[in-house]
Amino acid sequence: MEDFKAKAIVRGNMVQPEHDIALQDTDRLQGRAALVNNVKAAVALAGAVRSTLGPRGLDKMLVDSDGSSLVTNDGVTVLETAQIEHPTARLLIAASSSQDKVARDGTTTTVVLTAELLQNALEMVRSGIHPSVVINGYNIAQKECLRELDSLSRDPSSKSELESVVSTSLAGKIGDSLGEHLTALAIRAAEVISKEDGGDDLERLRVKRLQVSGGSSSDSELVSGLVIAKTRLDQSTPNSRKGGRVAIIDGGLENPKLEIDAEIEVRSAGVLQGFHKRTMENLQEQVSHLLSLGVDLLIVRDGVADEAISMLREAGITAYRRFERNDLEMISRLTGSNIVRGIGRLRGDDVGTYENRSENVTAGVSHTAIEGSKGGAMTVIIRGSSPQIREECERAFDDAIGVAFRLTRDSRMLPGGGASQTHLARHLRTFAPANKGREQIAIEGYAAALEVIPRSLAENAGLSPIDEVLELSASQASDPDNGSWIGLNAWTGEKARMDKLGILDPLFVVSNSISGATEAAISVLRINDVLWAKQDPLTPDWKEGEDQED
Repeated sequence: MEDFKAKAIVRGNMVQPEHDIALQDTDRLQGRAALVNNVKAAVALAGAVRSTLGPRGLDKMLVDSDGSSLVTNDGVTVLETAQIEHPTARLLIAASSSQDKVARDGTTTTVVLTAELLQNALEMVRSGIHPSVVINGYNIAQKECLRELDSLSRDPSSKSELESVVSTSLAGKIGDSLGEHLTALAIRAAEVISKEDGGDDLERLRVKRLQVSGGSSSDSELVSGLVIAKTRLDQSTPNSRKGGRVAIIDGGLENPKLEIDAEIEVRSAGVLQGFHKRTMENLQEQVSHLLSLGVDLLIVRDGVADEAISMLREAGITAYRRFERNDLEMISRLTGSNIVRGIGRLRGDDVGTYENRSENVTAGVSHTAIEGSKGGAMTVIIRGSSPQIREECERAFDDAIGVAFRLTRDSRMLPGGGASQTHLARHLRTFAPANKGREQIAIEGYAAALEVIPRSLAENAGLSPIDEVLELSASQASDPDNGSWIGLNAWTGEKARMDKLGILDPLFVVSNSISGATEAAISVLRINDVLWAKQDPLTPDWKEGEDQED
């Protein structure tokens, strides 16, 4: 028996060095050290965007390696543009991007809240609470928050409140007057596309963004139809027309080319003339087919043969070429036409109708506008004195129309100005004692983390963060009926009803930010071991391994 134990000990000592050899090219962090490292990365990332939160948040300038710069107040743009390599930080960036995709707003809130949850969790772990207990407590707190948000929310009572919800999402990103203008455009576009079936990205598919130099951002406009920087192929054809029939080809008006490399030896001029004659006949057949269907507007994705230009002109057909697939789909929806692979496959029911086609020169660039009776596609023309201003204006419009479109499906709203988070923090502190065990402490930590939002709003407004949070909580507690709707006015520092000031947040933005932040924080808390490779993995020498086994 003793010999058996001795052999087991020897074998155990032999196995341990093998593990050490396998990890000799890897840095390893375990337990609390891994958590500390991950929390530091999360806090550093949140610190990079925290100052952009709220109506008085500041902008960030991102300078690329080639010297080009980007000035923006959009948190997700800052995070996705910055070159960040830490895996935990990239996990938070992924959570922010997911928030942007789902709700189009609340990206900075998600990152800041995630970092605060992790920081509070680290303090609890240091005091002897196991991460699993913290995770369980955070899950309980999240479910309670979502339930409470449902009871706190309400539908807008007027169109002005709906406009306030959209304009609140633009606060701090652009000026107030421009924000009101883009809000009006976004709501008008959202009302049109709300009648259609589609996914959550429908507002990006149905509304084309077109940047035009010249003018101010307040001159931006929404056009019913498709506007594209294109001009007709033959300038001798009419540049405008009131109504007509259109064909859309996912291909071109060209003779087919050989798909394999081949050489044709021509021994006489007659043979060459025969090739050319058949080419012209093939093109003429296609043009005649279009004419027989009453087509006067031809739009192709690829090219048009030079020989076909005169044929189209004689047939009274105006042609456009080199269209993107997305633009073809928008025209198809506008005109009710079907996109076909070739002119030979075109049938009468594939041809659509348009109401108006016109060309205009703006800032030295020709633009074509096509309007259809079917609707379902629009173009927002973004103007501005510089490319940077136009880019920021377009990002603001993206947020506005994203929020406006989602409000057509779920219009419930919540108070802004940190009111919702303060109310949830107060509610969780009352709710925590109802839970047995150390989860109470985790719920308390979750409540404290929620207060980072009003604290950041106060800090960015030049106010005392601690004093403002305490006063805000006291103001809500002093009004048992409507206290939950009292928030911080970042411009004056007053505590007032947010619905009276028009500072309102959509329910789906707040609830998604809380869910996303909680999931991201829990994902980091589950990490107990971090392995950092010192060098890139090499291709193993399998032959050498076989020799050792032999």
